[in-house]
Amino acid sequence: MHRNLRSYLDLLKREKDLLEIEAEVDPYLELAEVHRRVIERGGPALMFRRVKGSRYSVVTNLFGTERRIGLAFGPKPEALVREAVHVAESLLPPRPSELWRHRALALEALKLGTRRVRRGPVTEVLDSPARLDELPVLTTWQEDGGPFFTLPLVYTEHPATGKHNLGMYRMQRYDTGATGIHWQIHKGGGFHYHEAEKRGEPLPVTMFLGGPPALILSAIAPLPEDVPELVLASVLAGEKIRVVPNSLAGFRHRLVAEAEFALVGQVPPQVRRPEGPFGDHYGYYSLQHDYPVFNVSGVFHRKDAIYPATVVGKPRQEDFYIGDYLQKLLSPLFPLVMPSVRDLWTYGETGFHSLAAAVVRERYAREALVSGFRILGEGQLSLTKFLLLTDTPQDLRDFKKLFEHVLARFAPESDLFIFSNVSMDTLDYTSGKVNEGSKAIMLGLGEAVRELPRDFRGTLPAGVSRAEVFCGGCLVVEGLSYAEDKDQAARLAREAAFADWPLVVLHDDAGVARSLEDFLWATWTRFEPASDIHAAGMTVRRHHLSYRAPLVIDARMKPGYPDELVVRPDIAELVERRWREYFPGGF
Repeated sequence: MHRNLRSYLDLLKREKDLLEIEAEVDPYLELAEVHRRVIERGGPALMFRRVKGSRYSVVTNLFGTERRIGLAFGPKPEALVREAVHVAESLLPPRPSELWRHRALALEALKLGTRRVRRGPVTEVLDSPARLDELPVLTTWQEDGGPFFTLPLVYTEHPATGKHNLGMYRMQRYDTGATGIHWQIHKGGGFHYHEAEKRGEPLPVTMFLGGPPALILSAIAPLPEDVPELVLASVLAGEKIRVVPNSLAGFRHRLVAEAEFALVGQVPPQVRRPEGPFGDHYGYYSLQHDYPVFNVSGVFHRKDAIYPATVVGKPRQEDFYIGDYLQKLLSPLFPLVMPSVRDLWTYGETGFHSLAAAVVRERYAREALVSGFRILGEGQLSLTKFLLLTDTPQDLRDFKKLFEHVLARFAPESDLFIFSNVSMDTLDYTSGKVNEGSKAIMLGLGEAVRELPRDFRGTLPAGVSRAEVFCGGCLVVEGLSYAEDKDQAARLAREAAFADWPLVVLHDDAGVARSLEDFLWATWTRFEPASDIHAAGMTVRRHHLSYRAPLVIDARMKPGYPDELVVRPDIAELVERRWREYFPGGF
């Protein structure tokens, strides 16, 4: 589709889906707030031509609508994945007639991977030593530890096997020649660094900015370990990714020819610096922790390079649309990798890792659990905190309908499994620990076992000021703050007023029940299964914890949780006042 970022931007201009802002904008907080307001309105991509303190233009909101995703990649990648799955299923055993019928796919396979060329735009200029202070790196939230690269494409190779990884990891700019590198658990680049560090060796790293839009999507894609991201990038781009030799002495990584920038350097072993805090895609600040350091030896770039960026925060932001597209693209592959999983979806409103749902096979009793364990053991899906499973075909994107389906079939005595002391998403602080916490699987199988209540007519217990129905079977109640009464959720589970409800969610504000997005975000980002699920009763049967309804989820904000992301008032006022300067033609 697009060999480079310029091709895509030209298309957006023709489609009137790119606005150029000529007014000077500060990369410290101001630019990010303009971006957020445009995202909220479903607006176009933005090209900031005059960025304070830098000679480079900044482009944001490249993929912030389904329409722009379609313009970037078109229907071909999804069709190609579906055909590849069909071929894999129909060619066992291989038959000459089937091989011939799918010969077009074989021709497409010849376009996968990389193609070496002698020169490319990225090598037009080399700055060595590096001057990272000249790049318009954004600070997006006022409590951030500093400016961060938000769309870095980090290329590494395994020290032993040479297999590559292309990932996207937050990178805080420390000074003119160094950044942090936020390698979370279950990240391919982090595995490469772990191996290099065991050997006492620095890990060579090249960080790209820009290039084919396909690179950005492939770096984010939750591919299995050792599946090369550059192959997926070539699928999305419709051609091999062009690479050029690296002329910087002592560095051998090939460079993406069409990238805007390429930062070349290495990450030394046993060196750490504080990184963060940083406003992240969960809608809160991730806290400061020590991470490895990327020492940049040189920066290749185009003469008129464009700096691509994004802004993360409370869903829905640009990453929501990217994540949904990747799910649609890769979902046909799930039954190949996990044969008993018919369909799978993770919910971007919860930060993706907090909540997932799947339609699975139940050909014999409890087979669904086999599928659940398989999902929780598969790559980045292993970071899923709460997993809903059903054996009846459902539109998993229609969460209310799915949730009612599961709650009508859920037997708390046998269908809830909570696993403590397991790995957890680095950015999820609900357990009070980093990288450790708990997970839960909830089953809703077979025929319905109850009629779901759909309105609440009882008397509210003491300490509960409001009750709102989210969906059939799920009641949201507003209670006291956690600081005032930390045991309130446990007591509410025993209240007779809620006896008919399979699930009650305790919130600081019951109004979240009125919005699907608010309910998903405020619920699943604010509770941890092992500490925050309570039941009317609980017994141990054959080493299984058997619960008695109702279940109460305590989704109140608790001490130790990071702060919610809120725009600083003076920045909000500044952007409001300057809005017509940014968009004199209206928007």
